[in-house]
Amino acid sequence: MTKKKALITGITGQDGAYLSKLLLDKGYQVYGLLARRSSPTIWRLEYLKVLDKVTLLEGDLTDIASISRALLASEPDEVYNLGAQSFVATSWEQPLLTAGATGLGALHILEALRQVRPQARFYQASTSEMFGKIQEPMQSEKTPFYPRSPYGVSKLFAHWMTINYRESFNIFGCSGILFNHESPLRGIEFVTRKVTDAVARIKLGAQDKLALGNIDAKRDWGFSGDYVEAMWLMLQQDAPDDFVVATGRTTTVRDMCRIAFDHVGLDYEKYVVIDPRFYRPAEVEVLLGNPAKAKAKLGWEARTSLEDLMRMMVDADLARVKRELRP
Repeated sequence: MTKKKALITGITGQDGAYLSKLLLDKGYQVYGLLARRSSPTIWRLEYLKVLDKVTLLEGDLTDIASISRALLASEPDEVYNLGAQSFVATSWEQPLLTAGATGLGALHILEALRQVRPQARFYQASTSEMFGKIQEPMQSEKTPFYPRSPYGVSKLFAHWMTINYRESFNIFGCSGILFNHESPLRGIEFVTRKVTDAVARIKLGAQDKLALGNIDAKRDWGFSGDYVEAMWLMLQQDAPDDFVVATGRTTTVRDMCRIAFDHVGLDYEKYVVIDPRFYRPAEVEVLLGNPAKAKAKLGWEARTSLEDLMRMMVDADLARVKRELRP
């Protein structure tokens, strides 16, 4: 039996690493698009022990020719576009870069697919940031979008382009509107990892305080390892569609901090300080996803609670920081 093949952009990111492991466990041959950068980016694949099992192809989302070459080389049955400039705060500092990689990058893949590999199934990583200034208390696939950052706007462009290519060119394109999802592989610039890394360093005496911005913002946080399964399930359906992927529970940054600090026996109020530098120009105050459609049509639901997720991340950061502090 011929192995299914998948091409993943953003393979070195959190979701790319977890998705690689999932697909490899399912017997796929996995290829990843790797943009050459000066800093090392493959540590997540090493962490999950899958680096030697995937094939990395050089390419960049801003270069459609390299995407076409990667499609010709890998001949994928499924393409997962997880690549992006994905840090919301950076998108105000670098809006053009964000629009190019996050927005136009998806269009480059869709156009390359149309020309080179139209039979492949395509997954677009959409985001709850597209809801932004929420128009409904709980956001579903039918909730109007109101993005509040260059990142959210760029993702919305990619989201609608996926729908457009689905309806115009019969591309099997699905968008997963994923709410915040975290793991020990999350980048240190994201608030959950910033918190769990600080908890570990404070517990081990390597840090005194944790500076944050709006700790009353609410988010729907899940585990990346759960969410990549929803991505795969979308591309196994008879017809393409879009799905909200979320836990259905929203929690403040303040309570997330409390959970993380409680795990090591510390009171968060003694260590968290508010720094106005970390406030966003336009804040998204609340995000809460309605995953009912994903449960009904995909049979998917989040398995990992926020409490278990925070404990997992704190424990991983404790182990990392201990290694760093070793003489």
